[in-house]
Amino acid sequence: MAENKTKATGASVEQYIAAIQDEDRRKDCTALSRLMARATGEPAKMWGPGIVGFGSYHYTYESGREGDSCIVGFSSRKPDISVYLVAEFPGRDALLSRLGKHKMAKACLSIRKLADVDLTVLEKLVVASVSQRKRNVG
Repeated sequence: MAENKTKATGASVEQYIAAIQDEDRRKDCTALSRLMARATGEPAKMWGPGIVGFGSYHYTYESGREGDSCIVGFSSRKPDISVYLVAEFPGRDALLSRLGKHKMAKACLSIRKLADVDLTVLEKLVVASVSQRKRNVG
């Protein structure tokens, strides 16, 4: 079975964020890192070369494939900041309706800039996602 590409590394979160060329995006990622650390109670760690993750959990799929992943995280992508959450949790849709300008895929929240969203609602989304992940994995 192939080894997972995205796993915790010893790379520097500070260096990852400092390498973001756009100053506003760099500031947003710094602020998002602080928000997620506060919401999770976990320090930021790099997962693979481009995901800033918080906490970790072990998973096993029905196929037998297993590994570890961050509980929540984010990545600075070209057009948006991608925020990785649990796909479904109680109150998710109500919170998303109050968040502000965003796009939501199954478990990936895309935000152009933090000024477009309500940071209090974003923090509640992160907290609720972490709680759901912990319920899911026991």
